[in-house]
Amino acid sequence: MWICPACQQKFVNTNQVHSCGDKVLADFLDNKSEHTVTLFWEFIRSYQQIGDITIHPTKSMIALAAKTRIAYITRLGRDFVDIVFPFQEPHHENLCFQKIAQVPGTSQYNHHLRITSAEDINGEVKEFMKQAYTSGK
Repeated sequence: MWICPACQQKFVNTNQVHSCGDKVLADFLDNKSEHTVTLFWEFIRSYQQIGDITIHPTKSMIALAAKTRIAYITRLGRDFVDIVFPFQEPHHENLCFQKIAQVPGTSQYNHHLRITSAEDINGEVKEFMKQAYTSGK
């Protein structure tokens, strides 16, 4: 069980070790700015308002899952968090994704989002979060 240092909320299965034993959640959060860690937990809290999720650290990123994986935190930068939502169709009509790219050889489209403030997790982003959550149930 992982306890958020900012809000003391408990998260189940969030410190799961990657299958090769390389990474735990703390490996991604250590030495990050307070701003970035706050953005990370704000995104997690926003997802928890939608439904139950688990956090799975992998070798190179943090995966979020309902029943299946629904989003990936690909980078925790100095003052931002990069997130990818995998959808089966492109959602070009939006104001939030900075890039949409089809995964070669598949029907999956990765939608790239960068959050730099809590306000970036707005209504439009939450609708896409809900859509990803629903597809992963």
